[in-house]
Amino acid sequence: MIGTMNTTNAIAQMLAPLINAPAGHPFVIAQLGQSLDGRIATPTGESRWINKDAALDHVHRLRAHVDAVVVGIGTALADDPMLNVRRVEGRNPARVIIDPRGRLHADRRCLQDGDGCRRIVIRSTDTSSPSLPAGVEILALPPDTDGKLNPVAIVDALTAHGLPKLLIEGGAWTVSEFIAARAVDRLHVLVAPLILGSGKTGLALPTIDKLSEAIRPATRVFPLADGDVLFDCDLRTAAIS
Repeated sequence: MIGTMNTTNAIAQMLAPLINAPAGHPFVIAQLGQSLDGRIATPTGESRWINKDAALDHVHRLRAHVDAVVVGIGTALADDPMLNVRRVEGRNPARVIIDPRGRLHADRRCLQDGDGCRRIVIRSTDTSSPSLPAGVEILALPPDTDGKLNPVAIVDALTAHGLPKLLIEGGAWTVSEFIAARAVDRLHVLVAPLILGSGKTGLALPTIDKLSEAIRPATRVFPLADGDVLFDCDLRTAAIS
């Protein structure tokens, strides 16, 4: 299905699965911006303007329709994102940072108050909590045997805390972990008409040997107003042999 993302009707179609998700039940959408050759940054780490304005507007629109936006510790440290809604109208979501080992700095912008939104840091139960700004909630979860936090457990815990609709915004490693755990309902891949040829790649999932083992989601394609293309992938109905 092909639509045009700069129309009200196309935007409504794109957001419908998120908006119409059953109340109180977890619904997880993940997003990833990349070049035509699947790169999310140059070898030096530059990534800020791979995608253009329409793609950025879309990410902010997603933020405005979820209960919480979730990022991993790598994104929180490297990008220092605000994780609020600025480019479109809408309410700010809760801000959640996955920080298993307590590496988060108290001065990160996503931890600062000012809009009254919840700020949550998810830690391993075996990690001590350094000082964080007043009002920041700590959600401690037991790690897996490899020391990682289970994405399904994260979704369940946030749902139990009144945050069932989630946007997994980054980085690529965090998005990959949630997809590998089958914890994502929809994946939005924003592809820019740009070839980097080198640099950091996007999704990294467990190795497969045959094409029959690949994830083949039902996908809708939406050209954006300024050249980027949005792929809306339904991972819940994806065919996996």
